[in-house]
Amino acid sequence: MLKSERARGVLYQALLLAAVGGIVWYLLSNTLHNLASRGIQVGFAFLGREAGFEIAEKLIEYDSTRSYAHALAVGLLNTLHVAFLGVVIATTLGTLLGVARLSSNWLVARLAGVYVEFMRNIPLLLQLLVWYGIFTELLPGVRQAIRIGDWIFISQRGFRFAWPEAHPGWDAAFWAFVAAGVLSLIWRAVVRRRQATTGEQWPLALPVCALMAGLPAIAWAIMGAPTTIEIPTLRGFDYQGGKVISPEFTALLVGLSTYTAAFIAEVVRAGILAVDRGQGEAAMALGLSPGQRLRLITLPQALRVIIPPMTSQYLNLTKNSSLAVAIGYPDLVAIANTTMNQTGQAIEAIAMLMAVYLSISIAISLFMNWYNARVRLVER
Repeated sequence: MLKSERARGVLYQALLLAAVGGIVWYLLSNTLHNLASRGIQVGFAFLGREAGFEIAEKLIEYDSTRSYAHALAVGLLNTLHVAFLGVVIATTLGTLLGVARLSSNWLVARLAGVYVEFMRNIPLLLQLLVWYGIFTELLPGVRQAIRIGDWIFISQRGFRFAWPEAHPGWDAAFWAFVAAGVLSLIWRAVVRRRQATTGEQWPLALPVCALMAGLPAIAWAIMGAPTTIEIPTLRGFDYQGGKVISPEFTALLVGLSTYTAAFIAEVVRAGILAVDRGQGEAAMALGLSPGQRLRLITLPQALRVIIPPMTSQYLNLTKNSSLAVAIGYPDLVAIANTTMNQTGQAIEAIAMLMAVYLSISIAISLFMNWYNARVRLVER
């Protein structure tokens, strides 16, 4: 009987899969036939052609003579850049707000509650437009820029500040910093394993600080120890030199972070409330301070409740970054729209957008699932 049930289950699943495959094949073949009958070329050969348009903000070298593929890579990096920073800021702000909502201080708890309800109930697109208007209309013009010494200038054109002049030494220091971060994680794992197996506690903070500060300094010194700093100077209609953070990027980052933080605050609050009150009372009996109770007892146990819905908020923030097109930030969607308008390859461009966002979402989900498995409480 069991074998027949299993056989029927396999048969039904195979029939369903065949039906889905047949529908997909029909739709695809019908679409290709209709496109061919109208003389519309389908393919990705256009990615190798010259793009012919500029991109205002970029993390890698780019000019109008580069290919469409290179332009889309610039847009992808811009999307990942704002999404990563947004996740970090939203997580930090949301955690603070979630804890504040449970504060015994009436004013702090009510202010945090007002923030959460206000931000969650206003559409994100409207918030982005408001932030963009603040950074482009309320700030002074370039010639009346707010100056902080001779190093920082704030105006409608963005935040311009002094920055080290390009030099291989700074590149080496950056990659050494990344390597130091990886080595610090490895050392942390070694220390924890040593403590778990032998009870011996090796130093952690001092070696990590030495790695994070010493390794980049050594690489910087070996590559010539550059010290030249570019100071922004007013030339014509804008400041030149240094580094600039555009109002479009700032508005997008602030909008995404403050909006998502309101949802994360509720996730954190629910996770903390899910921890049995007896845990906190036991910590109080041991003489732990409120900060120690939160950091050592409550939050580690709340993570098992917090992480799954937190993953959804990270995914939402990443996908919501596509609203950047409304305020002129050149993210992946904005550059794909320009590519579609110039080449007419709408199907290919949309397919690539879907594939990229799907890949990013799957990567975030896999990472968060791995982290959730690492921090979950093991029942004995």
